[in-house]
Amino acid sequence: RRSSASRRVGHKTGRVAVVLNGNARQVTDQLVESFDQVVGRGDLFLSRSLEEAQRIALEIVDDEYAVVLTGGGDGTFVQMVTAITREARLHDREPPAFGLLKLGTGNSLAWALGAGTSGDGMFADLAKLSERSPRRDFRLIEVQDLLTPFAGAGFDALGLKHFHEVRDLMRRLPWIGKRATGAVSYAVSIPTRTIPELAFRPGMRVRIVNRGEPITRLDAEGHPTGSPIQVDDTVFEGPCIAALASTIPYWGFGAKVFPFAEGRPDDRFCLRVVATHPLRIAAHMLSAWRGTFRDEDLIDFYADDVEFEFEDPTAIEIGGDPGGMTRSMRAHLHPEPIKLIDYSSL
Repeated sequence: RRSSASRRVGHKTGRVAVVLNGNARQVTDQLVESFDQVVGRGDLFLSRSLEEAQRIALEIVDDEYAVVLTGGGDGTFVQMVTAITREARLHDREPPAFGLLKLGTGNSLAWALGAGTSGDGMFADLAKLSERSPRRDFRLIEVQDLLTPFAGAGFDALGLKHFHEVRDLMRRLPWIGKRATGAVSYAVSIPTRTIPELAFRPGMRVRIVNRGEPITRLDAEGHPTGSPIQVDDTVFEGPCIAALASTIPYWGFGAKVFPFAEGRPDDRFCLRVVATHPLRIAAHMLSAWRGTFRDEDLIDFYADDVEFEFEDPTAIEIGGDPGGMTRSMRAHLHPEPIKLIDYSSL
């Protein structure tokens, strides 16, 4: 295995590259050794920094791998797909097909694609993969120069911050630390930290402007309603607790935050504004998690290009990773779909 790019060792058009996030807690020495036994020699990469990810992307494109699997959560997928797709364009080459290994926090894409969620499931999927594996087109959103299935501001970014704080605390506790999973940390942090903070502070104020094709507003059942919102018109303006964009139904741990994503047109992503009071979300946490909660202040759209303008510097998240503080965020559907392994057909 290699931790970064080295000399070129020849074309590998029939091979599968596996890129693991060396910082992910689940990526242990034992797991790496297990992958070493399954993946061809020289096809396993460990990335521990953005610089290493860039070098790995260059080597993968240079060696013309047919399939690339990322392990380490949604953030690892976003980082590697962005870097590899960019390198492929620079070299006038077709990007490889991509797949997921559920080895990080959240793993919304693994839920959406049906990728193996246990060690046995991952290795079973890996054993079936080849350059002829079934694949399907998948659309990503470009946000702050990253290609991602979802991004947002407000509740999700704040919840991500609180999750990391609670997880770090729980890992230091005797007995509990070894048993606490990411789901447990979310279950503790959201009701005890995120919702109370949102309930007792002024709401985030945002103006969302259409920068693309006409936007369709959806009713409570996901059907088009009202007149389309034209380019440069305001989609939403006011206080809310979250403003989100996604091409998949799920957030972390199977939370169905975008219930209308499954029926969206291929040339649109889901735009959701959560303007309801956070205590209403808390009171309906289970149905909100399942995607069945409805409220007149849960406002949904199908869009392809929007700009978020925040009244104050606001924390954003991109693919489940912190995206920093900003007063504006542009989200537009990337024009070229990527190829994803179709796990349901393996």
